[in-house]
Amino acid sequence: MAKVIHVHLIGKGKDFYFSSITAVFSVLEAEEIGVSKSYLLHAGLSGGGTVMTKKAMIKQGTLVSGGRSKRSKGR
Repeated sequence: MAKVIHVHLIGKGKDFYFSSITAVFSVLEAEEIGVSKSYLLHAGLSGGGTVMTKKAMIKQGTLVSGGRSKRSKGR
């Protein structure tokens, strides 16, 4: 399973999903989310943590992709 970085912009009510912290800053500016890239890289998101600022909520989760379900195996 792959990680996903979820950024929710509080004032705008928009949600963005990224494959890495670096990808976040290829689309959004530090001023838009209220933290720097360096801060997020050291914030401990990988342990399921959440970073809250006045402008955004940033969390890391796991992307679950489709595939063979456990129920369909062996049928």
